[in-house]
Amino acid sequence: MDRKYNKSIISTAKMLRKTMTKEEKHLWYDYLRRHPARFTRQKVLGKYIADFYSARAQLVIELDGSGHATEAGLKHDAIRTAFLEEMGLSVIRIPNGLIWRDFRGVCDYLDDVLRQFIPQDE
Repeated sequence: MDRKYNKSIISTAKMLRKTMTKEEKHLWYDYLRRHPARFTRQKVLGKYIADFYSARAQLVIELDGSGHATEAGLKHDAIRTAFLEEMGLSVIRIPNGLIWRDFRGVCDYLDDVLRQFIPQDE
């Protein structure tokens, strides 16, 4: 699938980078920013903006607040995930609360996932 994106949402992505949630800041500054998989924040992918994206791992990480637990939120997330998977990407969704309850566990989980997506000989 073509990775072209909607240029009209670039300004939104830039604004989201400047106004990250507390959970996004914690995951970014305390883990992803220096990760060897090289993540970017608020990456425009097609018609969506991914919270975190690693081109090397072909992985999207989404942090989900309480709005994602509603029926409408779950439906929207399923459509969004299907779209990104059609682009050949894998999507991981992490509840915001888990960032605060078990940050080390989240990081260990992401390390395990990334080992599966990135060849060890790189």
